[in-house]
Amino acid sequence: MTSAPSRPRRALSAWGRRLTSLVAGGALTLTGVVALAQPAHAATGPLAYVAEFGGNTVSVIDTSTNTVTGSITVGAKPATVAVSPAGTYAYVANLADNTVSVIDTATETVTTTVPVGSSPLTVALTPSGADAYVTNIGDSTVSVIDTATHTVSATVPVGGAPNGVAVDPAGATAYVTNNATSTVSVIDTATDTVTATVPVGSSPSGVAVSPSGAAVYVTNNGGTTVSVIDTATHTVSATIAVGSAPNGVAFSPSGTRAYVADAGSGDVKVIDTASNTVTASVPVGAGPAKAEVSPSGANVYVTNQTDGTVSVIDTATDAVTATISGFAEPYGIAFAPLPPPAADIAVGLTAQPNLGLLVPYLTYTLTAHNTGPAAVTSATLKATLPPGTSATGLSAGCTTAGTTVTCSYGAIAVNSGVSKTFRVPLHLLTLGPVKVTGLRTASAPSDPDPADDSATVTCNAVSVILVTCP
Repeated sequence: MTSAPSRPRRALSAWGRRLTSLVAGGALTLTGVVALAQPAHAATGPLAYVAEFGGNTVSVIDTSTNTVTGSITVGAKPATVAVSPAGTYAYVANLADNTVSVIDTATETVTTTVPVGSSPLTVALTPSGADAYVTNIGDSTVSVIDTATHTVSATVPVGGAPNGVAVDPAGATAYVTNNATSTVSVIDTATDTVTATVPVGSSPSGVAVSPSGAAVYVTNNGGTTVSVIDTATHTVSATIAVGSAPNGVAFSPSGTRAYVADAGSGDVKVIDTASNTVTASVPVGAGPAKAEVSPSGANVYVTNQTDGTVSVIDTATDAVTATISGFAEPYGIAFAPLPPPAADIAVGLTAQPNLGLLVPYLTYTLTAHNTGPAAVTSATLKATLPPGTSATGLSAGCTTAGTTVTCSYGAIAVNSGVSKTFRVPLHLLTLGPVKVTGLRTASAPSDPDPADDSATVTCNAVSVILVTCP
């Protein structure tokens, strides 16, 4: 069975040549995939999925606490991982058993295993999430997985020992680094054919497309440079000197910076993309393999394959602020997208009798209380009155139609509430229970907890001048 190289200098890019000979000689042992169910957990920040090449597992990091909250057993020698744009699935390239494990992120279990080409190394998804592109270094192909059916829909021949793959923001083009032929293959995703081949530096490995789609950065793992490809002309427009054996590369969300993991130098180079110059070198752990930027852009997470750690870099200071340990040869890392903002509204409803012989009535207070975590920008609550009743004396923002009162609320800060009132006149024949129910019918951002979306208050009328409310 193939194992990771003993020296960090060449990191995973050297595996292409080694695996080619192993496959040809029949020495590559295929192993089955076993999925161990892990309990779901409630993370307060985006999750990072780390492929552990030495552990046949994917570990889950809660980035709000930088703690490992789960571990998922996948295939043999998992190298890289990619998360679907919706965050529902994670795709793991298992180098030693020619498969891709599909993880349901809600349950943290492997639900599907997709056979691909020989020795899959890197996986990348299109922005729509419809397809996953997988580089197979053992047979110099790219497998295209239809994520709707989790089957291979196309196989694309590329250059020798393809390593990295990245898809442009438009989803129209995939870029593949060919480690053995020192080229980049350009794939048209509409036809799944190679439309151009771009010569780059020695033994290219990592690849990333800028957020604008105008440039592709390629790490030349056999040397000390990064090649910059102009996507309009598919030619190298610049060459940036970095450290020894650069491997992973990633852009900040703004595209103003690129981060390169130098496996041989033991640091991360920070590149100013406007000038294509290195502005900082950040020492990390031993044998850094991949550098990925968190969805917010506030941090860079670096997998240190040799010492089994993940370094966390603060992008504002270019300094390591945390080191997470306990991994078995961590290599690939990917983030689930930031969870959408949510604001839970707890509906409150109270009633107060205002009795008199002339105009007796009940005063209702309908409250929208925001328990967070985000601020409410707008909300709508409705109150349903008993048959035959109506509402008067409505607060601003409330309207009535028949036995329904509709109140609109504006911004509500976290841990704050806004109340609106209305009256329900009592008639001489009002007897027995008077039941009113308040209900949240709409709010922004989304409400994560429907359990507190309604409230009911029932008053009891013995006579028009004797009414009790809880």
